[in-house]
Amino acid sequence: MASQQQFSALKGAKVLMVGAGGIGCELLKTLALSGFQDIHIIDMDTIEVSNLNRQFLFRQSHVGQSKAKVAREAVLKFRPHIKITPYHANVKDPDFNVDFFKQFNVVLNGLDNLDARRHVNRLCLAAEVPLVESGTTGFLGQVTVHVKGRTECYECQPKPAPKTYPVCTITSTPSKFVHCIVWAKDLLFGKLFGDKNQENDLNVRSSDVASSSEQTEDVFERRKDEDIDQYGRRIYDHVFGYNIEVALSNEETWKNRTRPKPIYSSDVLPNGLAQQNGNLDKNCATDDPLSVSAMASLGMKNPQDIWSLVENSRIFLEAFKLFFMKREKEIGNLTFDKDDQLAVEFVTAAANIRASSFGIPLQSLFEAKGIAGNIVHAIATTNAIIAGLIVIEAIKVLQSDTKNYRMTYCLEHATRKMLLMPVEPFEANKSCYVCSETPLKLEINTRHAKLRDFVEKIVKAKLGMYFPLIMHGSALLYEVGDDLDEDMVANYAANLEKVLSELPSPITSGVTVTVEDLKQELTCNINIKHREEFDEEKEPDGMLLSGWTQASSVEAEKNDEMGTVPSGKKRKVCEVPGAAAQDFSNATEGARNHNKLEVIDDGDDFLMLDQDPGINKKKRLQ
Repeated sequence: MASQQQFSALKGAKVLMVGAGGIGCELLKTLALSGFQDIHIIDMDTIEVSNLNRQFLFRQSHVGQSKAKVAREAVLKFRPHIKITPYHANVKDPDFNVDFFKQFNVVLNGLDNLDARRHVNRLCLAAEVPLVESGTTGFLGQVTVHVKGRTECYECQPKPAPKTYPVCTITSTPSKFVHCIVWAKDLLFGKLFGDKNQENDLNVRSSDVASSSEQTEDVFERRKDEDIDQYGRRIYDHVFGYNIEVALSNEETWKNRTRPKPIYSSDVLPNGLAQQNGNLDKNCATDDPLSVSAMASLGMKNPQDIWSLVENSRIFLEAFKLFFMKREKEIGNLTFDKDDQLAVEFVTAAANIRASSFGIPLQSLFEAKGIAGNIVHAIATTNAIIAGLIVIEAIKVLQSDTKNYRMTYCLEHATRKMLLMPVEPFEANKSCYVCSETPLKLEINTRHAKLRDFVEKIVKAKLGMYFPLIMHGSALLYEVGDDLDEDMVANYAANLEKVLSELPSPITSGVTVTVEDLKQELTCNINIKHREEFDEEKEPDGMLLSGWTQASSVEAEKNDEMGTVPSGKKRKVCEVPGAAAQDFSNATEGARNHNKLEVIDDGDDFLMLDQDPGINKKKRLQ
């Protein structure tokens, strides 16, 4: 039973929750039932039908409404006397600055993306407010505690980066279904329905085009007077037939690989079947473009069925036609969305046809959607367990019970009869550029790279700064803000287009650049080293940042998500003697089952499990 001291700590605490999704719903309920009286919630999302199977504060009637506001209303029905303040907004909005964070006793994260987590981590450090971080994916979960001056910050350890695949593997030699999904989603879907100027290896000139250098044709463009069925079959034959034949012409590629089989629509669909249209009337009842469905047109209902090559071909052609007949105004601006039914059907069918060509097992729409949308399907019980653990750690934080802080991992398979593994927190990583202000090193071609490249690829994409200020010595080279006058804005815009070595205060090898984010109150020094050449495939950005703590995609693929590291060092489990540390590592075997996904994210509950502390030889708190 909770002590009077605990009740006093809870009653007087002001708590900020970030995220009201899978974890957030369980967390708000548990906070309210545990005695917390003043809770603030930030969430920018609205409720979707797919949320209802695990976010139990929401009902069908709430679809389309703010998650934060509906969650508040639901909890007040059984705890009417507590104060809950919702914000239907992005936590990265300027209103949620350091001063805003300072009013809270503890911040509890239930976020679904790395950028937002890093942003909250930095605000908590600047405001000196304790942060309890969390994440789930399927049966796996974790809760970690981050207190400035006492424990590591969220960014002290590498986070697995989304996996990437070599372009040549995707376009020429796929060996896994995920390679086919990436091809269908990022290359084919993007080329057909996204930016028409996108350059990729799909656009091989067709053999029926005259060899004259002056007469060329973009095969993805619809020809004059070409009906939609002819257009669809021509695209089908080009990407699944002609392009495969072109690939086969390189004999060297297939010496040690299974040769793929070109597939043409006439081989798969007899003329009658190829001409057969779906029932478009079945798509007339909806005004929602995201609900248009090739499956509905063709009378196919079960998303867990694995379609035959014929069925995939029919879905491909039907989905292609529906985009032009029902959503033509969107073509040219579309990007893949896992909640877009027609896009998922098209990508599934395209990936399956390509997989069939390369002898890769086909997958159902349900499985393909999971891979394409980077989904590990959420389990409500895991969310509930993690929410309970968050509240336990929040109570310890409020009581300043530092000796008993724990980072707890929820495992899929028991080890030593335990599914919950507590780990003592560790001290800050002295090389962490966020909380220890250690300088970073950037290798870059200072004579070719522009300031815009540096801002977009390093400052924003890698360092996660949204309102950066860039200085070289006393010279201010770039700044973002609402209070800048027109001349300053024009000057900074001009600087963006200049090569680094030609800036008013030139950035050359050996200089140090200072980057600040005034909203996050974060300052970072970057030592510049000039480098002439980069490997286009391994270093596509044309620059290399050292000293920051996000793992490379290769490391993320090789390392387990919960604790093993190349050196073989393991976290020790609290109060478990002997071989428990090894058992903890072994217990993470379940995490390996998820490594076929590019990113572990179910749209609500995102898990980015920390790597082993042995990487940086961290010290356990005394």
